[in-house]
Amino acid sequence: MVQELQDFAFSQQGSMTIVRVLGYGLLLLALFDIIEMFIPPNFMNPVWEFQTMGMLVEKVPVPLIGLVLVFFGELHSRTKWEIPILKFLSWLTLLFGILFFLLIPLGLASTIRLNTQNAAQVKAVSTQQVSRAEELEKQLSQVTPDQIDKFFKIQGRSLDGKNPQEIKNQLLTEVSKAKKNIKTQAEATQSLRGLNLIKTSAKWNLGAVVAGTLFISIWKGTRWARN
Repeated sequence: MVQELQDFAFSQQGSMTIVRVLGYGLLLLALFDIIEMFIPPNFMNPVWEFQTMGMLVEKVPVPLIGLVLVFFGELHSRTKWEIPILKFLSWLTLLFGILFFLLIPLGLASTIRLNTQNAAQVKAVSTQQVSRAEELEKQLSQVTPDQIDKFFKIQGRSLDGKNPQEIKNQLLTEVSKAKKNIKTQAEATQSLRGLNLIKTSAKWNLGAVVAGTLFISIWKGTRWARN
């Protein structure tokens, strides 16, 4: 019976070592991801800030799992070099928890700036398209029926029994409809972009809250590593 318990203890020790090595490996992989995210940095750019926040939140499960695996078993079967590392990692979880909570106001500010930027871009494009339509409308209004008749004859096309004035009025109507469609499409595009932005922002900001809470929970649960 005693021998069986000893064998079980040794097998547990071996499994614990594998689990902890896996945890250290996951933390290294997470570190590589973080370095990649911040090279090159582009602070004050709302797009970069928002996307970087999103990547941090999306990839947070890897370091969280890595930390849990590293801390597994507390101080049992630890080597001397691990003790200061565990203490460092414990304090690091508190730092990460605070940083994720600080990401929330940054994420909200970036969302507002991005929404304003998107609205300005959509407005600029639609304004340019409307200006072109208005210019075409102005040119058409100045065209005489005789000029329309000559134009169709040069093109070798038939008026299909319509008089030139009728065709002119039809073209002006189509241009007017096109202007309205441009404005309607711009509003729809802005509305869709705004909705998608809000959904993504809510997902990432709530994710930051969860991540920050989990990191601080790990910090509280690893008091033994800081003693």
